[in-house]
Amino acid sequence: MKTRVLFGVVALSLLFLVSCQEQQKTIPYGNNPAAGKYYNIRGIKMYCETYGHGTPLLMIHGNGGSMEAFKKNVPFFSKKYKVILVDSRAHGKSVDPSDSLSFEQMADDFNALLEAMHIGKTYVIGWSDGGINALLLAMRHPDKVIKLASTGANLTPDSTALQPSLWKDMVKQYNEQKNKKWKTAKEKNDWKIFMLDYDQPNIPAVALRAVKCPSLIICGDHDLIPIEHTALIYHNIPKAYMWVVPNSGHPTLIEHTADFNRTVDDFFMGKGF
Repeated sequence: MKTRVLFGVVALSLLFLVSCQEQQKTIPYGNNPAAGKYYNIRGIKMYCETYGHGTPLLMIHGNGGSMEAFKKNVPFFSKKYKVILVDSRAHGKSVDPSDSLSFEQMADDFNALLEAMHIGKTYVIGWSDGGINALLLAMRHPDKVIKLASTGANLTPDSTALQPSLWKDMVKQYNEQKNKKWKTAKEKNDWKIFMLDYDQPNIPAVALRAVKCPSLIICGDHDLIPIEHTALIYHNIPKAYMWVVPNSGHPTLIEHTADFNRTVDDFFMGKGF
């Protein structure tokens, strides 16, 4: 009888685990009305979704992307944090009627979002452009960031901060399309997003000394951002740690999800660094 009861408990536990896994697979991050809300801040409608409970953790996606970029990370982090997913200004479902875009503007957006959500402090994970935004949020609003993890960020728009072949392609695209007359709002918005990375960021390395929180600076060993440039960021932040992810390109959090999740969580919790 005890054996049967034990088998029954194990079977129910397995069914529950499978059910949870299936639920995680089917959550439409970025398109989930049950978790989503718009915030009217700084002249835009910013779309946000929240998952889990605990200390807040803001996740900021990259250029041309959306909060869906973190779909492999949210199930892990939402077990112990209140995960805040957001579509950046002019990205995803966030509506931005303006004709220009800057990283400083976006960092101030995230601060305003946190204010609107009545969140005093948060951990931050940023990828690519989101990594730049994480750094600028900590620079411009240092009281808001507990710790940050920035992967694939750059300080300047040129061939020293981006792989030369990538920068060459961007210059070519700019020259081919700079005089084009855009016919739709989407075309105009896409060009605005492209120009964000073509003209920006322009952050002097010494300005990073304004980042006072502990910071984990990450890149892949064959990232779009050269390791030397990531090291430049690391060396100029007072409380920084650097992690070069082996066998990884730009999307470290996607190509090495388990290692990324565990390492960043350990860093946030004060373990391993």
